[in-house]
Amino acid sequence: MKTLKRPFMQDEPNHFCSGCGHGIANRIIAEVVEEFGYEKKSITTLGVGCSCNMNFSWGGDKLQCAHGRASAVVTGVKVARPDVLAMSYQGDGDAYVIGIAETLNAAYRNANVTVFVINNNNFAMTGGQMSWTTVPDQITTTSSRGRDVYTTGTPMKVPEMVSTFDNIGYVARGSVHSVKEINALKKYVRAAIEAQINGEGYSLVEILAPCPTNWGLNLEESLKWMEKDVLPHYPTGELLKRKGDR
Repeated sequence: MKTLKRPFMQDEPNHFCSGCGHGIANRIIAEVVEEFGYEKKSITTLGVGCSCNMNFSWGGDKLQCAHGRASAVVTGVKVARPDVLAMSYQGDGDAYVIGIAETLNAAYRNANVTVFVINNNNFAMTGGQMSWTTVPDQITTTSSRGRDVYTTGTPMKVPEMVSTFDNIGYVARGSVHSVKEINALKKYVRAAIEAQINGEGYSLVEILAPCPTNWGLNLEESLKWMEKDVLPHYPTGELLKRKGDR
């Protein structure tokens, strides 16, 4: 029987909440990086949020960035060290709200970097406040009666926006709420990293993830809620295939 080993880049057990999707996302990214042989030749920039926990569990080189600035920093990393695999790992609040300018500018300039955004529909680390990705009627600590899209706007879909930019390398949205989606997500992660290695330009993979702690649900309820309420707003799949596949 095949024995699964912990990837080099996960040198410690993760520090995320029980049922959180970050741990699965970390594992998938670490496996793919190792498959490409970049486990000792990568630099990951971390956004402020739950991703800060990776300071204690991510074995590769990393930089903790100011809130929202990880996409700008990873661009600088790639300019200074074009030989390394330069990745940014952020949450939706960090990448799409606090750091929306940095995220879009990195994509607009088509920086040859790979950005992973964990979308759990709220500002998870700071107490579960509403994010621009919070779905309609979702209850958060700042939308106690559910998100009213008529006063707060509709959920933002950054991957769809970025996929319209010229010459972008690759854009996809995956999820960790089922085995089928996890297997598909690994293919997206692999394509995004390979796009950077081949110099094809900016790549973005958004990863839908449960947040039982802030959603006030157990894991089983969280996964059902993702299927019923999150996926209709954020369909998974490749939004922009790699250049050779278009």
